[in-house]
Amino acid sequence: MKNSSTYKATDIIAGFECRPGIYTLNGASAMLKAVNFTIHSANATGCSVVLFKRGETEPFAIIPIPDSYRIGDTWSIMIYGLDIYEIEYCYRFSGEYAPEKGHLFDNKTNILDPYARAVTGQSVWGVKSNKSGGYHGRITTDKFDWGTFVKRNIPFSDLVIYELHVRGFTNSITSGVKHPGTFDGVIEKIPYLKKLGINAIELMPVFEFDELYEERRHNGDLLMNYWGYNTTCFFAPNTSYASGIEYNHEGDELKNLIRTCNENGIQVFLDVVFNHTSEGNEDGPVFSFKGLDNSVYYMLTPDGKYVNFSGCGNTMNCNHPVVQQFIIDCLRYWVIEYRVDGFRFDLASILGRSEDGTPMENPPLLKTIAYDPILRGVKLIAEAWDAGGLYQVGSFPSWNRWAEWNGRFRDDLRCFLKGDNGMAWAAVQRITGSADLYPPERWHNASVNFLTCHDGFTMYDLYSYNVKHNEANGWNNTDGDNSVTSWNCGTEGETDDPEINGLRMRMIKNAFATLFFSRGAVMFYAGDEFCNTQFGNNNAYCQDNEVSWLDWTRLKKYREIHDFVRDMIAFRKNHEVIRHATAPSGFGFPDTSIHNSLAWNDKFNDHDHVVGVMFAGRDKKGREDAVFIGINSYWEECPIELPALPEGYDWNIDFYTYAPYKKGTDYNALIYRSGNTYHVKPRSVIVASAISKQGLYR
Repeated sequence: MKNSSTYKATDIIAGFECRPGIYTLNGASAMLKAVNFTIHSANATGCSVVLFKRGETEPFAIIPIPDSYRIGDTWSIMIYGLDIYEIEYCYRFSGEYAPEKGHLFDNKTNILDPYARAVTGQSVWGVKSNKSGGYHGRITTDKFDWGTFVKRNIPFSDLVIYELHVRGFTNSITSGVKHPGTFDGVIEKIPYLKKLGINAIELMPVFEFDELYEERRHNGDLLMNYWGYNTTCFFAPNTSYASGIEYNHEGDELKNLIRTCNENGIQVFLDVVFNHTSEGNEDGPVFSFKGLDNSVYYMLTPDGKYVNFSGCGNTMNCNHPVVQQFIIDCLRYWVIEYRVDGFRFDLASILGRSEDGTPMENPPLLKTIAYDPILRGVKLIAEAWDAGGLYQVGSFPSWNRWAEWNGRFRDDLRCFLKGDNGMAWAAVQRITGSADLYPPERWHNASVNFLTCHDGFTMYDLYSYNVKHNEANGWNNTDGDNSVTSWNCGTEGETDDPEINGLRMRMIKNAFATLFFSRGAVMFYAGDEFCNTQFGNNNAYCQDNEVSWLDWTRLKKYREIHDFVRDMIAFRKNHEVIRHATAPSGFGFPDTSIHNSLAWNDKFNDHDHVVGVMFAGRDKKGREDAVFIGINSYWEECPIELPALPEGYDWNIDFYTYAPYKKGTDYNALIYRSGNTYHVKPRSVIVASAISKQGLYR
């Protein structure tokens, strides 16, 4: 608590001792003898603090903030005699109600503090709040002990990112944790993640959201906003993800997760959604920004309607100076108070649109984030597109700080791996770091390579379904991605055909081998390593059930895939040349080379389905290294010639996806070789490393 003993009350308002507050202290802050409330609105004419007893819907006090307490657009008041453990709060604003002008002021509407550190009534997942009067904030204290916390500094190119939904990761009884569906449940799985080789987790939204907003039933099943891309409050953690009640110290369990992850060499990134809020369009509720300063915080048409570049009803006016400051304050808060290591920005292209919606060449918000001194050490990852048609993969404004979800990597390699014509050249570009998209100065920190994420098919479903099966979502299968980059390998959905199932396992291993062999950071979706399925649903945003929850029994059933992923991650970590350029090769090889079925031939035509990529150099310990991936996406056996190695060295086949995977298998004995030419079976991948004839590379 901050010391307020030097501040003396100057007024009695509504029976409370008060004085002007600290104008630079946003939100509600506990002082030694008082609570400081600070809020901003450019267009309101009056503001009151509304106080409630814990759990009550009717206020016990409404304290108007005098005009003399207002400086510029900021109201600030210090109120004495409040027990922060027994109260909740919100605001009410007076002003013009003129929707056609963008003003929605109503002094009877309760407005949630956008800077609230905790939101009440949201603590139990799936239980509707009994608060008919809107959301309330709670005043928090920070007593969390970070101990000797030291942030991990993992280079971008070394990242192996595991995207997960906090609830879905452990909510199934099959997870075996004591605290399913919670931050503590994730903590219980850290040993598993560590053994797998993960060094970063990306948490789908953990800011407070209302999972029951727009709840509905379809065929008797409750559908809700399970993913959480509908933020209620940007400064408050989702308390329904905590395993216990955290009155007035909300966030401690999330902080413990972040601390424990870092102690185990795992960074924590947050998926943040600044492009829209859960207030929706004209038909949506008024509980926060709409009632605070609607025309400032949202993009509006000249007649006061909501612009919808987000596809979710409204669009935040991100490059308005006030909104810019709010977003910067929010990011700084999560870095300072929660020690997060990075952010993934949902539909980040919206953050680069001007106040009239047009794309900007040098968006001030993105530039400010890039250069902010508090944010300087965190990873910034953009989903470089939006629902308004703006697609910026390869061109997102970066200032050499912003990385991108490389959607071209996903799309091009999915097409190549399933055998589409004309994709060979695009495939090698993606594997070698997408130099056609990113300039040399960005190669080390530009591309987050992925083939799967929360949005779309799981890896198992990618090779089990030709089309989406989203009927359970209640939109007649009209929602979700309609692209044709998946392949069912011959039968739609589950089958007992051993040949098809064998092909599917091979395709999954091909995909993972290609992903982990590629330059750039690596990301995949939780459960993909043991073939988790969503039964063909590629937009499971509303499915709080077995569709979205990880089925941990599949870890035993698909142990081969899990072990393959684990060992490919270890292989990537053991070979620095895969991740980035190193010291020049003593073999005389270039850092990166591209091959077709013949070594050193980098010419491709539309009917080529064989590619080879070699990385070579010396690692930091001076060890000579060369690694090669050969991909045959054709439906027949094809020869792949590897470059000749200097005398005393030979190629060792470390992985061959045609054969069942088991650590320690001698794959050299399972593939026909003639000189440096290997005859690779249909739809298979080989990964090889140069070894001294006296022993393997170590």
